[in-house]
Amino acid sequence: MSTESEQSAGQGYPTTWAVRSHDIPVSLSMDTSVWWSGDLFSAMRTTLGADRAREHLEAHAEGETVTHVALRAEQVVEWATRGGARALGREHDLGSIEEGKKADLVLLKNDHSPVSFPVLNPYGHVAFQAQRGDVHTVIVDGRVVKHEHRLLDTDLAAVRRTVERTVDHLRSTMGEDAWTKGMNPDVPETKILDNPYTYTDYRSTSTHDR
Repeated sequence: MSTESEQSAGQGYPTTWAVRSHDIPVSLSMDTSVWWSGDLFSAMRTTLGADRAREHLEAHAEGETVTHVALRAEQVVEWATRGGARALGREHDLGSIEEGKKADLVLLKNDHSPVSFPVLNPYGHVAFQAQRGDVHTVIVDGRVVKHEHRLLDTDLAAVRRTVERTVDHLRSTMGEDAWTKGMNPDVPETKILDNPYTYTDYRSTSTHDR
């Protein structure tokens, strides 16, 4: 599931509320880091909120009230961590800390965060409070790629300069008016293009030719 994408790109209501009722394995993802947050903390938080909102909406339609929501923080943390291995059918070598499995670990620790204490409910804390800045160490297949909140073997400053130069080039080439308009596109009065994310019958090639 890529909840942020599904909510914004017209792919229908995020379906965890439906698939979990059939015991279908769920894993969480981010569709793109260009449009949305690109981190699994947001994926957990957004998915939990969307699923609970749907449960309340269904109850309201029946004149009922939900006092104990079905989806819990522990489940979305599971989907974001072990869920990928389960969905891929690779629980034999991924997804848990066991002998013989790949050592892929994300360690959270941030003594300077104002929300890192007290950790009364670890799953709830991860799902609702933690963020990328709280990731202290990341180990991929036994290799440390991030430690003490910093990426290793990565010249982040050089990457940042490259991105900034790219943005400066685009803005100067397009012009400030076009750049501003592109960042805040108008909402058309009528439908201009078929939405590729809606699962409807194909109409014609007329809109694609534009």
